[in-house]
Amino acid sequence: MKAIIFDLDGTLIDSAPDIHAAVNKMLAEVGQSELTLDTVRSFIGNGVPKLIERVIGAHGLAMDDHATLLAMFMRHYDADPATLTTLYPNAEKVITDFAAEGFRMGICTNKPEAPTRAILAAFGIDGMFDVVIGGDTLPVKKPDPAPLNAAVKALDQSITIYVGDSEVDAETATRAGLPFALFTEGYRKSPVSALAHDAKFADFAELPGIVNRLAALPA
Repeated sequence: MKAIIFDLDGTLIDSAPDIHAAVNKMLAEVGQSELTLDTVRSFIGNGVPKLIERVIGAHGLAMDDHATLLAMFMRHYDADPATLTTLYPNAEKVITDFAAEGFRMGICTNKPEAPTRAILAAFGIDGMFDVVIGGDTLPVKKPDPAPLNAAVKALDQSITIYVGDSEVDAETATRAGLPFALFTEGYRKSPVSALAHDAKFADFAELPGIVNRLAALPA
């Protein structure tokens, strides 16, 4: 049987607006000006500590304040993680169909596990995923392959495909040795041609066909 593991931010969901809102609430608390949505979106992908590091750099703040600012951001984000967040078109239908067909599915994201689970629950799709690996579930994050390998082990299927949107996801899939389907409408910063991938798609309606094709490839 097949298993599919999804990244979250920029793959299943467009979470940048809620992350942007929490960043600007944090900045307001310390008397700093707001950052634009595009700027904050460009900071997403390597986990919250790196997000805060990039915000600090954008404002010329002291890196000594990193832990304080991170805690401040998480307080705002945990309180309101899904108000402005949306699922990408056709994503819910496709994962619902996969679940109905008996696929085992997982999440492997650099977002902390608690808000990840809260967002999945807010959209009523938490029950579709057999494993959720967040950025703080293990001591390391993507692109270290350990989180993805942990999800693969938990799902325990003969064929596992990884679906993501970014440079981090492409590197993680390569290091874990998994077939990788690249969602092109997420948060990547590089051209599609610069990312290693086995298939690409711009609409989730294309994904079932891709999964069937990748599952048929020789191991």
